[in-house]
Amino acid sequence: MWLSQTSPTERRTLTATYAGYAVDGFDHMIYTFLIPTLITLWGLSKAQAGYIATGALLTSAVGGWLAGVLADRYGRVRVLQWTVVWFALFTFLSGFTQSYEQLFFTRAMQGLGMGGEWAVGSVLIAETIQARHRGKAVGLVQSSWAVGWAASALAFWGLYAVLPPEQAWRTLFWVGILPALLIVYIRRNVEDPPIYLETVRKTQGMRSGAHFLGIFRREWLLTTVLASLLATGMQGAYYSVTTWLPTYLKTERHLSVFGTSGYLLVLIAGSLAGYLCSAWLNDAIGRRRCFLLFASMGAVLVLSYTQMPITNEWMMVLGFPLGFFLSGIFSGMGAFLSELFPNELRGSGQGFCYNVGRAIGAVFPALIGVWSANGNLGVILGWAAAACYGLVIVTALLLPETRGRELQEIGPLSS
Repeated sequence: MWLSQTSPTERRTLTATYAGYAVDGFDHMIYTFLIPTLITLWGLSKAQAGYIATGALLTSAVGGWLAGVLADRYGRVRVLQWTVVWFALFTFLSGFTQSYEQLFFTRAMQGLGMGGEWAVGSVLIAETIQARHRGKAVGLVQSSWAVGWAASALAFWGLYAVLPPEQAWRTLFWVGILPALLIVYIRRNVEDPPIYLETVRKTQGMRSGAHFLGIFRREWLLTTVLASLLATGMQGAYYSVTTWLPTYLKTERHLSVFGTSGYLLVLIAGSLAGYLCSAWLNDAIGRRRCFLLFASMGAVLVLSYTQMPITNEWMMVLGFPLGFFLSGIFSGMGAFLSELFPNELRGSGQGFCYNVGRAIGAVFPALIGVWSANGNLGVILGWAAAACYGLVIVTALLLPETRGRELQEIGPLSS
């Protein structure tokens, strides 16, 4: 087992980032389960529900780049703590909202911390873990999103079974304050990696306050653009499906709340398996081949799941492979982005590319909400996700393979 080959420092860092991303997933995915309730209680339109989801994703893009810049300047561990407290606080405050406008604001603020946590945590892991295990380690951390997603689904099922909807949805948001306790573990057990501290010492005299803009210099611009488009395709597909699938199953497939939870648990189980298998494959066959495989299969499955006139039983069967490929594609992303940028630009480059992709991809839930007002939600959802996967395939073919690359040896793509 590769984990037995890691040091105590590496394992503590893995634990902290795994827990952080799991609670990030819990706090974010709670909202997707509550859309039908809010449509009923507040009279939200599908478009408004989509705007709330998109608003959080757009601010998470800003938060991810900002956190990456701050992590290059103030340290990975310190900024990781800031992001955890931030997203937990605003998830908690969402439970007190009384209107669409108030919920839009609190979810948008929650998004700042959500985006920042991934950007900082993935860089921290990539710089801490040895190169031969980097893909598996970052993929393992990525898999915790499925754990957080499953926890939110189970919490949704449990609370709605014992509380009326008008109380249950608020309680789900209030539970989101608990992840703030994670900073106690981080403060006691996690330190900035030596490669970061050495980079700080070497560049101390050059820290002008604008070095993060180096990702737009001529020699790095092509890498920045292609990596951003890769992230756009992945996240456009993912957020489209995960935002609207619960509503699709309830309103167009006419499943009960418990039936919808059952379908989603199958999807989530597939997601966890996909994350873990892809994490291993990224180190075994390389980053690009994994992206191509998972994007191609994801496009086929999402179209089958939403377009074909299949029975509920077959939808359940297809849920596992859909989750497998929908989520597994992300396992190599943190390691890949870390291996594309040099030490002094890693936080800025990774934070920018992943979160610009998130910002553009975030438009899709809102567009689907608008388009589906006068069309079939399943058809629109399926083709939008498939188009996003096409973008992943094109950009993956244009980017280099980085498996096994030492972080000290990174040069620009244009060279």
